Amino acid sequence: MTLRTATASDLSLIMELERASFPTDAWSEAMMAAELASPHGRYVVDVEAGRLVGYGGVRAPQGGADADIQTIAIAADARGTGRGRALLTELLTIARERGAREVFLEVRADNPVAEALYASEGFVEIARRPRYYQPDDVDAVVMKLDLPGWAAARAEGAVAGSAAFADPVAVAGPADPGDSAAAAGPAKLVPLPGAGESDAACGTGAKGWC
Repeated sequence: MTLRTATASDLSLIMELERASFPTDAWSEAMMAAELASPHGRYVVDVEAGRLVGYGGVRAPQGGADADIQTIAIAADARGTGRGRALLTELLTIARERGAREVFLEVRADNPVAEALYASEGFVEIARRPRYYQPDDVDAVVMKLDLPGWAAARAEGAVAGSAAFADPVAVAGPADPGDSAAAAGPAKLVPLPGAGESDAACGTGAKGWC
C-alpha cells in the first residue's frame, strides 16, 4: 500500500474508480479536476503495484477551524484490508496539519459498516438529514470529530502499544470496518455548507466507499 498526494495526472484513473463506485451520482470530470486543483484541500491516492485502488479527499482551508471529509473510495476487490481506515487516517492528519480542530462528514444511514469505522475513530453523530440521499430516500447521518482529541488518543495508544491506534493498517482485515462496506452500500460523505472558505466544490454532494 502506497499513499501519496493526488495530482492532475491521476484524474483519469480517479474518474474510472469514481464511476465504478458511484454509477448513479458520480462527479463529473470537471468537478473532480476542480477538487484536485483546489488550494483549500488535498486528495490522496492509494496505489498498489502500479494500480490506483483508492482515493480520498479532505477540504481543510489552511488555518481554518473546520474541515470536511469530501470522499473516500476503494476498489471493490481491494476492500477488507484496512485501506479505507488508512485513507481516513491520512486525511485527518492532513486536516490537523492545516490547523483544523473539528472534522465533519455525512454518511448514509443504511451503511452501518462505514458509520462504525467513523465511530471507531472518534466521530459522533450530531444530526440527521431526513431523506437526504435521493433517489434512494435514505437519511444522512451528520458526524463530527474533535481532532485534537483524536490526535491525543492516537498518541496515547502508540505509547501504550495499542495496535488499534498505533498501526491501524496492520491490524485491519475482513472483519475491520475500515473498508468492508461493500455489502452495506456506499457511504455518502457530504461537506457541511458554510464550513471553512468556499470554493468550487463547496455544497456539492460528496460521497465515499470506504
